[in-house]
Amino acid sequence: MSDSLKVALAQLNPKVGDVAGNLAKVRVARAEATKQGADLMLTAELVLAGYFPEDLVLKPSFVKRCHEAVEELRADTNDGGPALFVATPWHEDGKLYNAIICLDKGEIVGKRYKVDLPNYGVFDDKRVFAPGPMPGPLVVRGVRIGVPICEDVWTPDVVECISETGGEILLVPNASPYEVGKTDVRVQLAVSRVVESGLPLVYLNQVGGQDEVVYDGGSFVLGADRSLKAKFASFREQVATIEFRRNGGGWECQPGPIAPELSDIESIYQAMMLGLRDYVNKTGFPSVVIGLSGGVDSALTAAVAADALGPERVHTIMMPSPYTSTHSLEDAKACAEAIGVRYDIVGIEPAMEAFRTMTVPLFGNRKEDVTEENIQSRARGVVLMAVSNKLGGMVVTTGNKSEMAVGYATLYGDMCGGYNVLKDVYKTTVFELCRWRNAHLPEGALGRQGRVIPERIIDKPPSAELRPDQRDSDSLPPYPVLDAILKGLIERDLSVEELAAEGHDLAIVNKVWRLLEGAEYKRRQAPPGVKITSRLISRERRYPIVNGFRG
Repeated sequence: MSDSLKVALAQLNPKVGDVAGNLAKVRVARAEATKQGADLMLTAELVLAGYFPEDLVLKPSFVKRCHEAVEELRADTNDGGPALFVATPWHEDGKLYNAIICLDKGEIVGKRYKVDLPNYGVFDDKRVFAPGPMPGPLVVRGVRIGVPICEDVWTPDVVECISETGGEILLVPNASPYEVGKTDVRVQLAVSRVVESGLPLVYLNQVGGQDEVVYDGGSFVLGADRSLKAKFASFREQVATIEFRRNGGGWECQPGPIAPELSDIESIYQAMMLGLRDYVNKTGFPSVVIGLSGGVDSALTAAVAADALGPERVHTIMMPSPYTSTHSLEDAKACAEAIGVRYDIVGIEPAMEAFRTMTVPLFGNRKEDVTEENIQSRARGVVLMAVSNKLGGMVVTTGNKSEMAVGYATLYGDMCGGYNVLKDVYKTTVFELCRWRNAHLPEGALGRQGRVIPERIIDKPPSAELRPDQRDSDSLPPYPVLDAILKGLIERDLSVEELAAEGHDLAIVNKVWRLLEGAEYKRRQAPPGVKITSRLISRERRYPIVNGFRG
């Protein structure tokens, strides 16, 4: 009986659907685990498929390729290196499971299937996977190891079953999406499972961006005494080995490195960087194109893009109209120079005049209104998409969550593009992020150090500049008020009356509620963007467009 078990944790960034590439990542990680003297290596949830594969797992050819990758890894383990826990879709007895397969010495030692399939928020496991039976531990290198998968540790039952059937150590593969404040939630849940079972627990999380979801890593290890023994860095790949030593009737984890905790604002910035970087790189775009208006949202978007991709891969374009202020022209140029990105100017007045001439037979002498404002925004969208088509960069839109929630955006105009890093970021948080970025260079950033967003951009009143002397406050409550109401309506699902009871003006709450409900059709057509909060309104707040409910 061994008195030591060295477990390598592979916190990897897989690409959904790229089975060959993910297999190669696992192999490289296992080679590193071998160098570190590991006895076994754990991978994150569905590492061979990438998480979440959605309807890819309904394709028999895709699942077959995942099975073939498992067979290749099984053969690899004949080399005398560490055993391997590899997570994959697995088809058996007519059912498709979210599985963890244990491979050692050229054999499949055992399989365990995810029991508790989440079907809320961004998750849709129940739609494609069958739940597995309650699992006991697997014996690997003489140790009885329980491998509950992700959601299986969010409730007590699966861990209780493992504990009662002789489990000694819990190794938990996860694909847990980032949202602000979730790190503490994970740790507290893991502590609960340790208290209930009396077993040490390894929580291994995936890292990387996938469409609208970012996985932040931050894997950790808890001893049987609930103490934090090791913690990985967030938002980056890492392979490290943790040693367990037998201590009487149980196992004690030896202390490992503990990465510093990120502040909420830094973690949001890191999530936006990683989400954009992986979306652009994994889809194969060479660069991004951003309309730079001289306002705070486009300035922050450009800074994030430069940090994520490098300034040389960011192309900004100022598209002035007759209503664009001299300040905005100056601020946009100063911002592009501070960030170090390409900056061009394409005036849209000729397009505005062309549309005015074209529509005179239809509109006659009707007074100008929001129609002409939207034409300006759509002319800018046409310019950006033309640049994208001609030069190859992906258009990144710049609308924030506050605007998207209430429909303060133009379909086929400023909503036109391939991705939006601010989609789940409230306007008040946008200002916080700008100030934080000016004071810090994020870990792993490829952009410049120092102040990259001019203070004048942060301090001036927000305006779409689609008509003379326009201000956002002409149409919307002040952003601190708007954001507080939106958080109540979206994240907390409060009623108008409940928000009014908390002290908000009833008329303002009613107005915001009507705007929120009425903009559903716009949000359905918006580009994807990084999930930051507990409720991304395009994916986790799904309301019917045609909706007669009036609260």
